[in-house]
Amino acid sequence: MGFMTAQEYIESLRKLKTVVYLFGERVENFVDHPVIRPSINSVAMTYALAQNPEYQEIMTAVSNLTGERINRFCHIHQSTEDLINKVKMQRLLGEKTGACFQRCVGMDAFNAIYSTTFEIDQKYGTVYHQRFCDYMKYVQEKDLTIDGAMTDPKGDRGLSPSRQEDPDLYLHIVEKRQDGIVVTGAKAHQTGAVNSHEQLIMPTIAMREADKAYAVSFAVPSDAKGITMIYGRQSCDTRKLEEGGCMDCGNCKFGGQEALVAFDRVFVPWERVFLCEEYEFAGIMVERFAGYHRQSYGGCKTGVGDVLIGAAALAAEFNGVEKAAHIKDKLIEMMHLNETLYCCGIACSAEGKATESGNYQIDNLLANVCKQNVTRFPYEIARLAEDIAGGLMVTMPSEKDFNSPEVGALCRKYFKGSSKVDVMDRMKVLRLIENMTLGTAAVGYRTESLHGAGSPQAQRIMIGRQGGLDEKKKLARNIAGIMDI
Repeated sequence: MGFMTAQEYIESLRKLKTVVYLFGERVENFVDHPVIRPSINSVAMTYALAQNPEYQEIMTAVSNLTGERINRFCHIHQSTEDLINKVKMQRLLGEKTGACFQRCVGMDAFNAIYSTTFEIDQKYGTVYHQRFCDYMKYVQEKDLTIDGAMTDPKGDRGLSPSRQEDPDLYLHIVEKRQDGIVVTGAKAHQTGAVNSHEQLIMPTIAMREADKAYAVSFAVPSDAKGITMIYGRQSCDTRKLEEGGCMDCGNCKFGGQEALVAFDRVFVPWERVFLCEEYEFAGIMVERFAGYHRQSYGGCKTGVGDVLIGAAALAAEFNGVEKAAHIKDKLIEMMHLNETLYCCGIACSAEGKATESGNYQIDNLLANVCKQNVTRFPYEIARLAEDIAGGLMVTMPSEKDFNSPEVGALCRKYFKGSSKVDVMDRMKVLRLIENMTLGTAAVGYRTESLHGAGSPQAQRIMIGRQGGLDEKKKLARNIAGIMDI
């Protein structure tokens, strides 16, 4: 109970009838599509490592709902140790894939909805929490991958959901029936949506009574009637369609994905509804999810950072400059920045506290500090990696040129680095750095570091709210001997 193998996960996706579009065409077999498959391989790694006894402590946990051992991605955090192990797990997976492994959003949604539904029930006497616990037992037993979907397209950012010219720019309830609800709208930038068994929906902002139709949380299968997914483009993604080897892809096996998920009158039975018009709880759910997800970046980004730092060190060695003092110093700076990100992820976990429902919430201030650092440090780590790699990273010929009977010998002759290293190995590591800083993996490292789990200003607002500035002023008054005004 509670565990799928990596291959079973891949085969389970084949059973879905998910509607997926890519490059303007319906993709009938998305599992084996060369653009999509690397992202599926990343998710599969979350299943493979959970089967490995070496990683049992951080990849698995004991369910508080069933008492069974389960994949940690399906777990409701029960202690600060759980929160810390979550970050350690994310770093490990970042190291193994060098990409986004996509199950974090679902895990973070589980924990945000778990505590929020408990508090809604306390106020209104509803049964959302029991519904959600029943849903979680199902998810844990099947070891499902769930897309935690929060971000709406939003339209005019200056207008609330109910004042938009097009009401569908925020996902909303269009009908309440005896057997459930009907929803229309969309969720944008959805990490791993195509690779997920189900979509777990949350509101995207705090709301007022006028917006109550938009205050909704529910779960539906990814192939539910009325759901269409449009796969997001990534830089250099068509390289995966080219014949031959994988040198030009950089990361030959793994990748990430995002999609627009459109809902056209999708029916949701009541047993799958966890918030329905209790608008004052929308902001609470959003804030809790954001806190968990900002904690997550202290793990996944450091793991991917480990790979990038290693690639930069290899590039220096393959270029024959690994002993240069300035190269050593740049690598040290990269490690310093990366470990600082990890420190914040661990710190906000260690300072976590139990919620009324019993699961553990991270320290929200430190989680926002963690994510604020993530909006900055990966950019500097990437810059230093590009500095060490050299300009050839973005000017080298293609793999086909290196294998060409006519010009291959010239490429291999003039792009040789250290005599101890095969020229093709030098090209591979440069392509990996290009992929991680500029190409498809940059979506899961560089750009996502800025916008994932909220833009930089979102964290600054939360830091301002939770930083305790008035208390700090009192400390200064006391030390200086200044009377309160």
